[in-house]
Amino acid sequence: MEGEKKYITAEELEEHNKSGDLWISIQGKVYDVSDWAKDHPGGEIPLLNLAGQDVTDAFIAYHPGTAWHYLDKFFTGYHLQDFKVSEVSKDYRRLASEFAKTGMFEKKGHVALYSLTSVALMFVVVLYGVLRCDSVWAHLASAMLLGMLWIQSAYVGHDSGHYEVMTSRGYNKLAQLISGNCLTGISIAWWKWTHNAHHIACNSLDYDPDLQHIPVFAVSSRLFNSITSCFYGRKLKFDPFARFMISYQHWTFYPVMCVARVNLYVQTLLLLFSNRKVPDRALNIMGILVFWTWFPLLISNLPNWPERFMFVLASFAVTSIQHVQFCLNHFAANVYARDLTIPVPKNLLWEALNTHG
Repeated sequence: MEGEKKYITAEELEEHNKSGDLWISIQGKVYDVSDWAKDHPGGEIPLLNLAGQDVTDAFIAYHPGTAWHYLDKFFTGYHLQDFKVSEVSKDYRRLASEFAKTGMFEKKGHVALYSLTSVALMFVVVLYGVLRCDSVWAHLASAMLLGMLWIQSAYVGHDSGHYEVMTSRGYNKLAQLISGNCLTGISIAWWKWTHNAHHIACNSLDYDPDLQHIPVFAVSSRLFNSITSCFYGRKLKFDPFARFMISYQHWTFYPVMCVARVNLYVQTLLLLFSNRKVPDRALNIMGILVFWTWFPLLISNLPNWPERFMFVLASFAVTSIQHVQFCLNHFAANVYARDLTIPVPKNLLWEALNTHG
């Protein structure tokens, strides 16, 4: 009968979970995004990770209200049979509603402005310590303060990358570029690329880049099987070098954290000069050039190479506080993988992974 609803089961939906055959469910309606996935502004990887599932809460979390108007053209005509909202999802939505009512999602540009002001004051003190003081202790203190500046600036970049913390989209982007690219040398485009993937595929061994640190670290023995990174599109090889490094990761963890910024600089450059589609590539490169102008010039004003080495190492080492914090948050959480050998546990819903992980 015309107008009668057609249904598919959750098991049938789950079969459409790969590139070229990619279906998702939102509020019980089934959509075919196979041909559109590569044009998705957030990339194909997030869709592949959530393929064959109900993605209602992830969709709401990552899209403006206007995005709902674009769904109809992908509707398959099917509805999900016995669709119901899980208890975890109900709790998640209740929590989000309570946060919204208390104004926690409202733009608070003054908070970001205060943070950037404190960063600017720290930067002035660092400049004074290096340019106007002759004491090696003053230079060491300046290096440590610069490390604290980078930590504070990273939090501004983090918050502005998640949502608009400023009064307009343009000011928000400016805050991102200043706090990220110009002050820390880490591209906000790289951060968004990896961090969005992390939250979409929270604690997934094959999709979450925040867990893919072979050959230096392994967060699960499952990585010893040389699984494929769906995020980077290559195999994470557990070769003899990786075996050696991981055998001693309990000793190397903190020393590596002291110089972990080097990896962030390398990852930034690899993305910005890759063939990938990078939003605001030119602005990001200009911001990085600002950093690599003032930072070497600042170091060059130190009197000798031992002090320059001390300054760089001390500033990097201070930021290890933040690196260790992030690692403790993520490495200790339960992990899963979506490849054929390690199926996704049914109870690991997107909402639970993001609230627990």
